Amino acid sequence: MKKMLFLLALVVAMLAMVAGCAPGTVAEVNTPTSNTKAGTPTSSGEINVPGVSIQVYTPGPNPMADTADANGHIASIGLGIWHGIISPVTMVLSFVNQGGQMYEVHNDGSQYNLGFLVGVAIVFILLSVTVGSRRR
Repeated sequence: MKKMLFLLALVVAMLAMVAGCAPGTVAEVNTPTSNTKAGTPTSSGEINVPGVSIQVYTPGPNPMADTADANGHIASIGLGIWHGIISPVTMVLSFVNQGGQMYEVHNDGSQYNLGFLVGVAIVFILLSVTVGSRRR
C-alpha cells in the first residue's frame, strides 16, 4: 500500500513539474510588498509569504486550438495519447532541436489534453510495472 501511495505521489509530482516547465510559465521570487497580508493572493497572481513574494500564473488559452495545421489536420485524442507516450523522447529532442515540441498546438482542446495525460500516465504505469517486476 505504501508503495502505491509513493508511486501515486511521484506521478502527481512529475505531472506538476511537466506542467510547470511548459512554455510561457512564469515563476519569480521577489521581495514581499508591505501592502498585502501574508498568504493573501493579489489581483496580479502574487502570493506574499513572509520573506518572499511568489508570482503564480495559470496557462493561458491556446489561440491555435481547433485550427488546422499546414496539412489540414487537427490533433485529437488519439494523437494526444501518442504524443503523451513519446513525450519523454520529444522532451530530450527539444533540448537539441529547438523546432521540436512536446505538445501539438493545433489540437481540438480538452480531448487532446485528456489523451496527452493518458499517454503520459501510460508511460509511468509501464515504468512502474517494469521496475516492480525486476525487484521481485
